[in-house]
Amino acid sequence: MADYDVIVIGGGIAGLAVGGLMAKDGRKTLVLEQSERIGGFCSTFEHKGYRFDVGTSIIEMEHVIDQFFKRMGTSLAKEVDLIPLDPVYTYLLNDGTEVKYPASHKAVVKEFKKFSSEDAKGWVKYAEDMEDFFSGVIPAYFYSPMLTFGDMIGMFRKEPKLLKYRSLFSTSYQMVMDNYFKHPVIREILSFQGTFMGMPPTLVPGVFSILPWNEHNDFYYSKGGLIAIPEAILRVSKKAGMEFRTKALVKKIILKNKRACGVTLSDGTAITADVVVSDISAKTLYADLIGLEHLGPMARRGVKSLKNSPSALMFFLGLDAAPPLKSHHTILTATPEEFDLFFDQMITGKRLPDRQVGLISWKTHSDPDMAPKGHHTVVMTLFGPYHLAGTDWDTIKKPLTEQYVDYFTKRYLPGMKDHIKVAMLGTPRDFERDLLAPEGGIYQLAQDMGHSGVFRPAAKSKGIEGLYLVGASTHPGGGVPTVICSSIIAAELIKKYEQK
Repeated sequence: MADYDVIVIGGGIAGLAVGGLMAKDGRKTLVLEQSERIGGFCSTFEHKGYRFDVGTSIIEMEHVIDQFFKRMGTSLAKEVDLIPLDPVYTYLLNDGTEVKYPASHKAVVKEFKKFSSEDAKGWVKYAEDMEDFFSGVIPAYFYSPMLTFGDMIGMFRKEPKLLKYRSLFSTSYQMVMDNYFKHPVIREILSFQGTFMGMPPTLVPGVFSILPWNEHNDFYYSKGGLIAIPEAILRVSKKAGMEFRTKALVKKIILKNKRACGVTLSDGTAITADVVVSDISAKTLYADLIGLEHLGPMARRGVKSLKNSPSALMFFLGLDAAPPLKSHHTILTATPEEFDLFFDQMITGKRLPDRQVGLISWKTHSDPDMAPKGHHTVVMTLFGPYHLAGTDWDTIKKPLTEQYVDYFTKRYLPGMKDHIKVAMLGTPRDFERDLLAPEGGIYQLAQDMGHSGVFRPAAKSKGIEGLYLVGASTHPGGGVPTVICSSIIAAELIKKYEQK
């Protein structure tokens, strides 16, 4: 008899959620996390009294996240103190133009009219289309397993209205947005959300063009930092009977007749289970924990062809005075064409982009408790490649930190340098070491069209029985709401195929 019904590898959002759902289903479940901190790229740490978020900076698609909590007999609103954000962002364009991006759709129309009456009308049309698309795509795509091409076809049978929007599944984010918006300022401010998928907006699948619309329906920060989300998931999952261990690094999956039947930890401990669920990179799972020799020829080629997600930089600042910002989130923008150039410079040229753009999150604007009284916490999510030509991250980390202090003080935050008490740079190499994210990839795998839907590693392993995948490297991809969907998909598959 196995030690557990289910073992989950990884205590990220999806790993904790699927563990809770399995426990709620009456299965003896153990979640193993290699680090001391839960949440993966949706977490928070403290340094000298300042609290900094790692990775995730916002909560959106709240109703999708709430699906997990409803299945556990509670709600997100009961478990997490959500702080609504308005405006959604303040945009700082490269030419110095400042654009407020308010929470209400009507206010967006008013703001866009300052630049283009046609694009203001475009927003109305875009919002109508996205609302209609959203009502069909959530149940048919985000909650459906994409194990085969038949599942993709079945999605359209399940929700016929998606046929009207079928082009969104075969075109890019930017091509969709360009159908509605022509003014250069509007194109620039709406291109950035595409990069949330870890790619330039010209490569991100068109289905994610829903993001700007959704930001005006539910957009929050969580009191205490983004770790409040995994903490709530862990809390309700433990109540359901789920067991959880930290500092438990899984080195191998135990196989018997091509079936996963447990794990071996780094200290040599073997723990058996009827089912194993992975919340780590699919490449790491198959290449290292399983071993390519245990896969068929097509599966081996498939694993080798997977591309890691682009990485990111995070600049953590603790200040003894309020920064010269106007909202919780400020976006330093670029045009869609510049994003193409920047990503080419990073991926092909292996160097930092010509100028830094990204998301500035002023945490204490919404939650003063994120820093000592009278002090402030700011986190910048910036662009940076894992590979650097002629150098490495450990070598340039200190001088680059000093360079960024001067750069952002001079360009965007005048006077900031005089108030800095903490300045730290989180690099792709740091994320690889600390979070075991290959090449520091924030979404584990690339999220272009070649890694979407049925082309992403399946939630139910096709080569190893009793093995299931959740998290960013399986369908529907990275992001808090989407990995919650992956946990629900896997839980339903386990109920279907694995008897208690």
